[in-house]
Amino acid sequence: MGEETSRITGFHAHIYFDDPASRDAATQVRSGLAANFDVRLGRWHEQPIGPHPKAMYQVAFSPNEFSHVVPWLMLNRQGLDILIHPETGNDVEDHTSHALWLGQKLELNIEFLRQL
Repeated sequence: MGEETSRITGFHAHIYFDDPASRDAATQVRSGLAANFDVRLGRWHEQPIGPHPKAMYQVAFSPNEFSHVVPWLMLNRQGLDILIHPETGNDVEDHTSHALWLGQKLELNIEFLRQL
C-alpha cells in the first residue's frame, strides 16, 4: 500500500544561508559533502531563486546515497536550514508533501513550481 518508491530517481538537498557567518558554515558543509560522498554540487545562488526564499546551493545525490548523506547532514548541518526532497517528476509534491526539513521549515514559493 502507498506510493511506489521506485518513482524516486534522485534527491536534492538545498542548503540555505543568509549572512556571512551562515555562508561560511555553508562552505564548510559543502566541503564535507564533496569530500565524503558521491554528490553533484550545484552553483551558489546568492539571492533567492525559484521557489527558494533565501540564498542557497543545491546538492544532488542518488537514492543509494540517501542513507549516507542525510544522516551526515543531520549531524553536520552547523545550524543551517536544509530542505531535502525526492525527484519523482512532481515538483510541487516533491517540495511540499514529500519534503524533509532539517532545521527551520522555510516558506517556499510553491506558485513558482505550479507554473512550470
